[in-house]
Amino acid sequence: MSKIQWRQDRVAGVPLNRYVGVVGTVEVGSVDYDGSNRFWIWSTPLQEDAWGYGTTEEAAKAAFETWLTQWLENFRPFFQLDP
Repeated sequence: MSKIQWRQDRVAGVPLNRYVGVVGTVEVGSVDYDGSNRFWIWSTPLQEDAWGYGTTEEAAKAAFETWLTQWLENFRPFFQLDP
């Protein structure tokens, strides 16, 4: 089960084809529909050059979660207590 909660973005009460993913109070990523290319793009504020895409909203969210999990593994030694 995903720890990311996705909420649909809105402007002036109008729902957009954009979802923002949060864990707790931290925004970890977003998924936006690119109508000109007809696919969903994921990106993250956690790393400037990290992005990807999926053919569906669900595929883009899954791809983002896979990337985020792998990226966070780099920080595991920092958060582990030394014996």
